[in-house]
Amino acid sequence: MTYSAPMRYGLALAALLSLALVGLAQRYRSQAREEEGPPPVFPSGAEFHFIRVEYTDLPEYHRRFGFASRAATGEGWWLVDWPDADNHFSLGVQRLTRVDTGDPRHFRLTDNQLFDHPWVYATQTGWWDLSDAETARLREFLMRGGFLVVDDFWGAEAWEVFRRTMARVLPNKPITDLAESDAVMHVLYDIEEKDRTFIPGTRHLRMGPGGNVVVQQPPGTAPAWRAMYDDKNRMVVAVNFNTDVGDAWEYADSPYYPEPMTALAYRYGVNYVIYSMTH
Repeated sequence: MTYSAPMRYGLALAALLSLALVGLAQRYRSQAREEEGPPPVFPSGAEFHFIRVEYTDLPEYHRRFGFASRAATGEGWWLVDWPDADNHFSLGVQRLTRVDTGDPRHFRLTDNQLFDHPWVYATQTGWWDLSDAETARLREFLMRGGFLVVDDFWGAEAWEVFRRTMARVLPNKPITDLAESDAVMHVLYDIEEKDRTFIPGTRHLRMGPGGNVVVQQPPGTAPAWRAMYDDKNRMVVAVNFNTDVGDAWEYADSPYYPEPMTALAYRYGVNYVIYSMTH
């Protein structure tokens, strides 16, 4: 796939992220080449906060990062793409929906704050090592109405780690392919079969002829959009496998990152948020 270099984040969102909530459409426009504004400001108390799950890595996969994103150094796979992905996505929700959006946060599953929030996000879940206490807490969170999004993990080995973990969290609950008819695919945006495409990380991009950005999907991988459900058939886990929604959020302000992929990542993410708050 080849894309022309996109314009800046504000124009990309205005062009492709026309959102509506409770039947009321909102469209935000900005000038191409608009100067960067100040860092986003969020209220400390709101109905929605982007919650990133902290966790301990499996020992054999542990990483200390010189950089885990453009703005972070630290230890552990949980912080990949932090804080820019969290800030950019929260800013999109704040500006383009009527959801009362607060500051992004991160903490472990055993933190008592967990039950104050309906929606949590975990990245690189092929390398996480959840304790018995954490799996029990995640199970309770999901059964009490919570929603988990997992993202940016790749290949058979990582999948098996994730599958085994979720079998501990939700015994006897299968992981299934997300059906196009599922409510989460239409709760705000209509996400269609053609949208089940590969959302690249920046490591999957290169400059091609004429200055166009070329997307290179890793050999042997295919994007998969999957889900887990509770006993009432409510979706409780959204699984973004062999795809990198977090990078699309993190680089939403970058002219190098393909704008159509940023827009698609926002559509998925916003649908997940709205579903979690209405089901």
